[in-house]
Amino acid sequence: MTATNPPSGGSAPTVGAQRPAVHRRISTRIYAGFFAAVALTIVASVVSWLSFSSVNENQSQVTEERVPELVNAFSLAELSYAIAAAAPRITTAPSGQFTTISAEVTAVQQQFKELFQPLAAADPDNIQIQGISAAAEELENNIITVTADMPRLYNLNHRIELLKNEISALSNQTNSIVLPALDNQLFFQITGYRNFATEPTDAATRTSAGELLLYRHLNTLQADIAQTSELMGSALIASEAGFVEPLRENFESTEDRIQISLSTIAESRMLPGLESVVMSLLARGSGNQGVFQVAIDRLDIIERQDRLLAENQSLAAGLLSEVNAIVQNAQAEADQAARNSAQTIDNARVILAVISAIGIIGAGLISWLLIGRVLLRRIAGLSGRMRALARGDLEEEVEVSGRDEIAEMASALEVFRRHALEVQRLNLVEELAQELGQRNNELQGVLAELGQAQDQIVAREKLAALGEVTAGVAHEIRNPLNFINNFSAASAELLEELAEVYEEIEADLSDDQQALVAEINQDLIDNLERIQSHGKRANRIVQDMLMMGRGGGDTQMTDLNDLIHEHSLLAYHSARAQDPEFQVLLEEEFDPDMGQVEVVPQDLGRVFLNFVANAGYATNKKQKELIEAGTAGDYTPTIVLKSQRTDDHAILSVRDNGNGIPPDVAAKMFDPFFTTKPTNEGTGLGLALSNDIIREHGGTITVDTEPGEFTEMVVELPLIRAKAAPGDENGGGGA
Repeated sequence: MTATNPPSGGSAPTVGAQRPAVHRRISTRIYAGFFAAVALTIVASVVSWLSFSSVNENQSQVTEERVPELVNAFSLAELSYAIAAAAPRITTAPSGQFTTISAEVTAVQQQFKELFQPLAAADPDNIQIQGISAAAEELENNIITVTADMPRLYNLNHRIELLKNEISALSNQTNSIVLPALDNQLFFQITGYRNFATEPTDAATRTSAGELLLYRHLNTLQADIAQTSELMGSALIASEAGFVEPLRENFESTEDRIQISLSTIAESRMLPGLESVVMSLLARGSGNQGVFQVAIDRLDIIERQDRLLAENQSLAAGLLSEVNAIVQNAQAEADQAARNSAQTIDNARVILAVISAIGIIGAGLISWLLIGRVLLRRIAGLSGRMRALARGDLEEEVEVSGRDEIAEMASALEVFRRHALEVQRLNLVEELAQELGQRNNELQGVLAELGQAQDQIVAREKLAALGEVTAGVAHEIRNPLNFINNFSAASAELLEELAEVYEEIEADLSDDQQALVAEINQDLIDNLERIQSHGKRANRIVQDMLMMGRGGGDTQMTDLNDLIHEHSLLAYHSARAQDPEFQVLLEEEFDPDMGQVEVVPQDLGRVFLNFVANAGYATNKKQKELIEAGTAGDYTPTIVLKSQRTDDHAILSVRDNGNGIPPDVAAKMFDPFFTTKPTNEGTGLGLALSNDIIREHGGTITVDTEPGEFTEMVVELPLIRAKAAPGDENGGGGA
């Protein structure tokens, strides 16, 4: 490292330079300017103090006298409105809320008294105060009267409801007795039959004056009872007490006619019990608790309350007028006090403006002579040099002039510049070392990625070789399968020929022999059918393996339920071949109406082969982890295969109860070569290829997963196939 040489020429700055004399220091000059400003501030403060004292006196008058008076006046006005609305609140209160509303009104009245008493005591001769007192007292008496009437009004209303129900019930009961008797009497007079068990009465007897009189009284009684019920109902709904008295008189005259009819009917002993029911009905209209008296009492209370409410309305208007006058007086006094304070403040502003002008002129002189010429110019130069140092310009030395504090700062900055040069050289070495370490780390990361890519290439070559071997094995298996299918068909034909020969000799055999031959023949036919069925199934599996090895193919109508079923079994047996301990429960919930859909069966089969293989891997891994942890319990690896047909889509899903997929993995699961399996167990291409296949079919893959609980891969295919546009994004995500 090379040492820095001191700058040549001029006087070199020294850190230990002699401090300037007291009279030449910047601080001394600044203090002198500050002392002058402080003196002006003290003068302004004295003037302000005197002005504020005057304002304070006026403000005290406002806050201690006028504002409380104004607040009390406003509060009194608010309570006056509440008292004016008290009587209507009480008269319209439901019976269940009467106690609460009455208590609230009483509380408002008490607050009004407590607020009004100081005002009345302060100025008892004030005409407005006297008017408020008189109106408030009358309002209070009226509210007391209304409040006292309300319990009785509630009782009368309740009594009226009871009477309505009782009158209706008794009227119906009376009609249920009189109307059948009236019909029976008319039938008797026409036919002579009282009942069909006896002989008819002769015409002279059934048309006698007594029988006709009985029929007339029954008819009259039925009409009078109806009129009585109507009169009592009209009294209960009358709007004025004057309407009730004529109804009572009509009721009494009708009651007399009913008594006459009852006496005649009672003599005939035809309707026992009728009199007690009718008298009960008439009793509802008589006495102090009868319909008419209850209606009159209720209407009297309502009329009295209406009169008091009208009177209260007039009193409330006068009360509010007097209270508003008090509010206006208090407002006027407060406004006058505020004007006095404003005048004092205006005078103080003029004085303070003069002092401020003097202070501004003095501050300008100080700024121009001291701060501008002595401080700012030199500080600006020093600041510019500091910014240059911050940008890295460390070669030019700091200029030092004068013998004050700024000169000391410049000398210190020069020392800092020299030290910064040394630190800069040291930092350069450290940065080079850090950059070299970062390059080394990047090379190691690239090396690791190359190793992973090499492993994936080897795995793909293994898969390609496995595909070739699978195709060869499938071709080799296909020949014996063809022999099995052909010879089973030929054997079936031989059995048919044998049956024809058997028919010619059947008569020569005993019954037991015939039964035995028929049983053997049927067993052979059944066995050949099973051989043909399983041979065709094995041939179809081989065909699928060959098509999977080649990939692609033509679209054809395919039963999706069968396709998922076969490829799920193929994935299951493949996993069993690799791991004999592999176990999983396959559950199928297929839509029986799914039917056939136009797809490329080889490609779509590869998708569900991949889904089921991944699901089996996830459930098997979870089971092993639970067994190792000793918490397996009743966990059963399960894969649920579902299909559903809608109006325009086929929805197919594979759900497992494995460990689910974390969100960070779900975001990348369809990326090519991304896998969470070990290198020798997965290439990361299965889901990427599956996604491409589904998009080529015009469908989508969505993933529903819950970490630690389940994963469900859902494929949605259009019933009428349409290719997806290039670059379409998959709507799903998962692991």
